Amino acid sequence: MSPRPDSMLEWAAGGTAAFEAAVDRVTDAGLARPSHLPGWSRAHVVAHVARNADALVNLLTWARTGVETPMYATTDQRASEIEEGAGRPVGELRAALLAADGRLAEELTTLPEECWDATVRTVRGREVPASEVAWMRVREVWVHAVDLNTETTFDDVSREVCAALVDDMAATSRSRPEFPPVELRAEDGGRTWLLGTPGTADPVVVSGDTPSLTTYVTGRPVPGPLHPAGGASVPKLPAWL
Repeated sequence: MSPRPDSMLEWAAGGTAAFEAAVDRVTDAGLARPSHLPGWSRAHVVAHVARNADALVNLLTWARTGVETPMYATTDQRASEIEEGAGRPVGELRAALLAADGRLAEELTTLPEECWDATVRTVRGREVPASEVAWMRVREVWVHAVDLNTETTFDDVSREVCAALVDDMAATSRSRPEFPPVELRAEDGGRTWLLGTPGTADPVVVSGDTPSLTTYVTGRPVPGPLHPAGGASVPKLPAWL
């Protein structure tokens, strides 16, 4: 049986608090301004994060009851609910975020031990243990806190969470042939990661601090310099998610 993912639950709670604090710092008028995500305002990001909380509640309900409960009924419904949420009065949008976060926190903290091993399915069709739901929320809240396009950057995210995000991207890239071979080297911790399929070509070595590498692999604005070896250019990476 998989252990209760306590460290991930702590990271999720911290990321949720950081996202809510970032939203709270934005004025009502400011929520209509652009986020870092093309075509989305900050309000779209808030609506998406709130909707994601309820989608993850669906997966935990599935794990608890054994009754298949998809994250979203359809991709079209998901998109329309984000648009609807972004267009709500800002007071309602803020309240919806807090309510959805509360529902997810309750499910995460009360899921019975034996349910963490239950198999559920992500929106992309990947079958995972319910214990991965906590990580899915960690990724969601911390990355989208940066996407709000306020003062929050990956410099504000713990090095452990940043490294876990790069771990996630490195693992994902191995099954995606469109990824160029890149070796990432963290100047502030000595860790290395290989992006792309091993053995296909010599990787371009790119060095930087962990927040900058995290921003690079997630396709967000880089808060610090990256240093490709041998005078090479920093390779462009495909979209993370």
